[in-house]
Amino acid sequence: MPLHSTLLSSIGLALYCLLASMAMPARGATPLSGSAGPVIEHFLLAQTAGLPGKVSITIDKPRFAALPPCEAPEAFLPSGVRPWGRVSVGVRCNESPPWTRYVAARVGVVAGYYVAARTITAGQALTPVDVAVREGDLATLPASVVVDPAQLGGVVALNRIASGAPIRRELLRGVVLVRQGQSIKLVTRGAGFVASAEGKAMTDAAAGAVVQVKMQGGQLLSGVVQPDGSVERDN
Repeated sequence: MPLHSTLLSSIGLALYCLLASMAMPARGATPLSGSAGPVIEHFLLAQTAGLPGKVSITIDKPRFAALPPCEAPEAFLPSGVRPWGRVSVGVRCNESPPWTRYVAARVGVVAGYYVAARTITAGQALTPVDVAVREGDLATLPASVVVDPAQLGGVVALNRIASGAPIRRELLRGVVLVRQGQSIKLVTRGAGFVASAEGKAMTDAAAGAVVQVKMQGGQLLSGVVQPDGSVERDN
């Protein structure tokens, strides 16, 4: 074979090997872009499992695709962060060397929530005709918006609520069933027995609230106000 042909063949073989080695992934390296996405998505789905409605998750793909390699990435949320709306999801790797990064995501929760069907004045007791259900993304609404109709039973408005405005829990309080100084029945329940006695309420209280009761002998006992106006305590 002529010398120049042998030389060209050698150069071609070397170039082929170089290109092939560049195309092959490094041994033992697992691209995180293929594993972090499902890990983050499954984590957020678990965090939102107790929320009402339909959950949708969007993850910043370029961000998690640029993360360092990791065989078993773990997702987490910083303390105090609610798992819906715009969130920054932490991803940690416990391999050597360990690292922690954050990936932006958005969690939408489309569900029914309650609004004022008409203007509600301060001090007004809510009735079914005062509220209506709308559907929307809870991530765009205050965290305290009412989604459970049970939270609207036996309540009055603390402030004026405009027609169409979302009803928030801090705008409501329970209807006062027990007045300070009122004689009430205190029911004590225990293992196999129920006892009752008369006492006086020390403060105003609504259903479900804890109130102190002064008994005839001067003893102070605490219990939960029941819908019928009595107070019940567990022994």
